[in-house]
This record gives sequence, C-alpha cells and structure tokens, in this order.
Amino acid sequence: MRLVSDIYNENIEPSLGGITKPLTQHYVTVDSLTSWGAKDSSGSSNRPIPTDYSHIPCAEGPWHDASPFPCDEQINQRFVIWEGDISLLEIDAITNTTDETLTEKNRISKKIFGRAGAALTSAVVHDVGRCKTGEVCVTPGFFLPAKYIIHTVGPIYSEKYRSASESTLHSCYRNVLYKAKELGLRTVALCDISSVQRNFPPDTAAHIALRTIRRFLEQYRAEIVIACLEPNERGIYEVLAPLYFPRDPLEERSALWQLPKDVGGAYGEPQLADRQIRIIHNPQHSVMIEADDDSDTSPHDLEMGSDVEYNNINLSLATHLTGGTHSFTQMQGDLDRQRLLGDRPRMVYESVLDEGLEGLEHQERYERLLRRAKTEDLTEVSGIGCLYQSGVDRLGRPVVVFCGKWFPAQNIDLEKALLYLIYLLDPIVKGDYVIAYFHTLTSSNNYPSLQWLKDVYSILPYKYKKNLKAFYIVHPTFWTKMMTWWFTTFMAPAIKTKVHSLPGVEHLYSAITKDQLEIPAYITEYDMATNGIHYFQPITNTSSPAS
Repeated sequence: MRLVSDIYNENIEPSLGGITKPLTQHYVTVDSLTSWGAKDSSGSSNRPIPTDYSHIPCAEGPWHDASPFPCDEQINQRFVIWEGDISLLEIDAITNTTDETLTEKNRISKKIFGRAGAALTSAVVHDVGRCKTGEVCVTPGFFLPAKYIIHTVGPIYSEKYRSASESTLHSCYRNVLYKAKELGLRTVALCDISSVQRNFPPDTAAHIALRTIRRFLEQYRAEIVIACLEPNERGIYEVLAPLYFPRDPLEERSALWQLPKDVGGAYGEPQLADRQIRIIHNPQHSVMIEADDDSDTSPHDLEMGSDVEYNNINLSLATHLTGGTHSFTQMQGDLDRQRLLGDRPRMVYESVLDEGLEGLEHQERYERLLRRAKTEDLTEVSGIGCLYQSGVDRLGRPVVVFCGKWFPAQNIDLEKALLYLIYLLDPIVKGDYVIAYFHTLTSSNNYPSLQWLKDVYSILPYKYKKNLKAFYIVHPTFWTKMMTWWFTTFMAPAIKTKVHSLPGVEHLYSAITKDQLEIPAYITEYDMATNGIHYFQPITNTSSPAS
C-alpha cells in the first residue's frame, strides 16, 4: 500500500499549475449530515417499528442468546448513512472502488475523477500504477473537497469461491478504515465497494460492510464513518443497520432473531467455524467432520479446527483411511447434508466415493438444465406471470412470489416450467432468499403431481434448500396444510422448519414491507373479503420494551 501524498505538502491546498482548489457552495460537510443515532430520534413514523419476536408465540428461537452488537449511543452518533455524491463531501477521506490498474470507470470513479481533475489521473498512472485486490492505496484529493482518496479493489463475486470473495470484500472495508486511522484522519466516507458490476449479492455485501464498520467504531472512539450510497443501495442498508447499530432495546432484542449466525470475528471478518475437524481427546471415540460446503457437491474443502495441524488434508485423510480400525475410519460426512437428504451416517470413505460421484452427476445434470434454461424459448411459461421476484424482505433478502391460481398445471409443459424456475431462481439463490406462495383461490387444476414436485426437489441443488430462509404459504386450506406437512416430513425434511402458513397477506408485513410486496389485485380483494378491510398489525409498539 503506497502513499502518493509523500510528494505533496500536506499543509497546503492541493493545486495544479498554480491553480488553487476552486471554491464552491455545494460541498457537504459532516455537520450537515444526520447521524444514525439522531435519525428519527423523535420517534416519527418514518422510522420502522421492529418486530418483537419474543412476544410472538409461533416464532422460532433467536440465533443469539446475547446481543453481539449492543445498543451504543456513542457509536451510533459517529455512523452516518447518506445518499448523495461522494465527491462532494468535505471531509478527510473518501473511498474509490476500482480495479487493479486503478482505471476502472464506474459510477463512483467517474464522479471522483471528473471533479478531482487531471492531476488525479496523472498521480494514479505515474505514482501508483497498480493495487492488488483487497488492498488500498492513497492519493491526495486534488480539486475535491476531501483531503484524500483511498482507492481499493473489490473482489468479483463467485459462488464457487464465496468464502474467498466475502473475506476479500471485508479486507477492502477494513483496510480503508485502518489506513484512514493510520493517517490520523477523523472522517472517512465509504462507498459501496462491492458494486453491482462485480456480481456481489447486495444483502451479503451490506452485512459485511456494516459489521466491519461497527467493529471499527467499537475499537476507536473518535472517528466518524459515513456510508455514502446510491438510492438503490440505501434501502438495504437502512433495513440492516438496526441489526448492527440498534438505537433502542427493542431493535437490539429484535436483532437476536434477525442477525445471521455468522456475525464475524473481532474485526467483522467472516468466520468459517463450520469448516472444522473436531478431534475428540479420547482416542477410542470417533472423529467427526462437519463441513458446510459452499458448492453443491460433496464437502471436500476442510480446515483443521484442533491443536493438530496438517499441511495437506487430502493426503492425511487418504493415509488414515488405509488403517481399517483407526479412529479416522469413524468419520462422518456433512451432517447438514445428511439431514437434508435423509441419509444415514456413513463412513468417510463411503461418503467421499458415493456423495462425490453422485454429487458430480447431480451437478452436471443441473448445469445441463441451466444451459437449456438460458437458451430455450420459455415465453410460454414466463408470460403466465405466476412466478416472479418482488423486492426484498426486511433483512434485504430477495422475495420470490408464486401465485398458485395462475399456474396451469394441467395445461402447461412441466419440463419448461422447471426450466423457467431454474432460469429465474439460479441467480437469486446464490445468497439468502425467501418465497411467498399465495394459495388464494387455487383449484385442483393448478396442482402439479406430487411426483413432479418430488422430482423438482431432487433436481434442485443444495444451495436452493440451504439458502431458503423462509417459505410463506398465504391463505392455505386444510388440505394444503396436510399435504405440506406430509411433503416436508417425508420428502423435504430440510425445509420443514422454514415453512410458515399464514391466514392473510397482512401477516407478511412483519417480515416484508408493503412497498416491497407486489401481488395481484385478486389476492388483496380476497384477503379483504375474508379477513376484513382493516389489516392486522403485529403487537410490537403498544407495549414498552422490556428492560
């Protein structure tokens, strides 16, 4: 990481050819911004009221027993979410997201380079040259109101290397913040480093950014961090920010249910706790492997989680497998995968061979279907409009809507229906997502056979089941509830706890805001006729938060 400003006098205004930085009345100062802690502190209706899951009898238990991010007013006052042009901020440092040559043209860099002038381009080309992915370099702000620009290179997201992508993105945010601290800077603005063109799931990127900022502000108590966002990014951040920066006890308590299991390490870095080999000290006992593979095939990517370290896990495993009575022959495969597929516990040798070969065949079959889905004409199915994405839920996760009444199961090519399902969902299921199925006014003509449902469930890869966080069934009938119970008990046990039957649309609003849920008019009309015109409101704001 190089510091270009060594060739400039830090005590004077940067200039070019004797021309001083132009004055403007449009610069934005820190004092003019509203901190997260002060935002809607008056209790106005603009601030969403979080759901108090502890008062909902049917709610599942929280992911966390105690808050990993307790309410801290001092931290909240030093965090800002601002929608605007980052190049107009009159602060110590702003962030530019770029590529390794520092010449990438994106919506952020165009604004920064356009306002900073040719001196910035010259400094980047002649003084910096390159910057590695995940690292940072610094230049003066030149004609910008900001003193410095901290350039960083974000990763290109790949589902196959998801863990590496997430860790690298965290490094970007962390290196920007700690470089600012190293330079003695007090105010720093972060743009969306992940950027759309890098294919990063927006909700995943926002989680990484927010928890990294939170851990930094916990460690240093004087700095101010501004998340400078575009309009399409701000919504996700404002939905997720209460999880990491709760402003009252209710938001802190609600976050226990909504925060992901992985809340990062001491600096907010992604944790790979599931990728461990746990060695039981009694040599007579078995050794258990738990692996949560990011791919859809068998879990081979393992890390050692004991005081015993191996340089090559594959060679060590092969060596120990030759000993028929050695404790390593008692290894078990991925327990999550066993629960998902209903497998019996198997020896590691059997698991690697069978799951490996079957997993590869399964993945190849899915890839063939995916290629067909991208090339074949599916307008026959897409034109029906029964399956589509509708915004995001309160945690920023994509919402997939399926309208049962519009699905002509008896008059449609079910193979093309499967291809369209894959075409629509494949890019969505790379991260967490939820499904809202509306059974409203559905008849027997809309029901596909159970065999077809079984085939679909078996064809879809592991990521579809793993990343599905909730499956809402709205307006279910008694028969629907019975069939759902039977299917999830005997054919799809992995998603059984994720299925929720709701009597009306209004019950979705604790998880999905109204403006994010687009549904046909017939569903709303039926809901009003059945449940009355007054929507049900969850009891979250009538009682004072428990101390």
